[in-house]
Amino acid sequence: MTKPIKIKIEHLRPLQATVGSLEVEEKRKHVVSLDDKALKQFLIEAPIPVVLGKHDLHYVIDHHHLARALSDASVTHAFVNVVEDLSTLSKDDFWDAVIERRWVHPFDERGILRALSIIPDQIAGLRDDPYRSLAAFVRSAGGYVKTPEPFAEFQWAAFYRTRIPMWADSFQFRAAVDQGVHLACSPDARTLPGFKRPPTAKSGDGA
Repeated sequence: MTKPIKIKIEHLRPLQATVGSLEVEEKRKHVVSLDDKALKQFLIEAPIPVVLGKHDLHYVIDHHHLARALSDASVTHAFVNVVEDLSTLSKDDFWDAVIERRWVHPFDERGILRALSIIPDQIAGLRDDPYRSLAAFVRSAGGYVKTPEPFAEFQWAAFYRTRIPMWADSFQFRAAVDQGVHLACSPDARTLPGFKRPPTAKSGDGA
């Protein structure tokens, strides 16, 4: 495994347009709870995966929420792991390559597919998609399992967007998470990444 590289967060380029602000806030709280030594060790052990583009630009292909949490916590540097070097490609070929590898997600905060220009130039410019937060909290509550499928949580966010009304406060959000856990076991969710098949009753169990 290559050694993580230290880089300024302002030099990171996102490959998606949104994050879930509640998930970002959870990660920010964890970041600020660490002293300098513990934070450095944490970041070295969990480097942000990036792909190298032209002009030595580092494009984030995962851990956007951590990157945004670091930015919000006024942490200036992160550690990255270069997954692939695409710096020799033209601009058009670069975008074709990241699209082919399913590393880019140009959907807005309402889950609508947009042009690539919707993606901000800076991590701090990522918009809030509330349903992305909902999807993260449902997974934490055991609704589905983590999977290497690219942008899996966004697929769950899209699933919930058409089934759970927007919440107005933290109480309603907790209720939305409970509803999300219930829906995660429904037949409608069976094709989603990380779906957990509901347990079946054992033979001989009473009604």
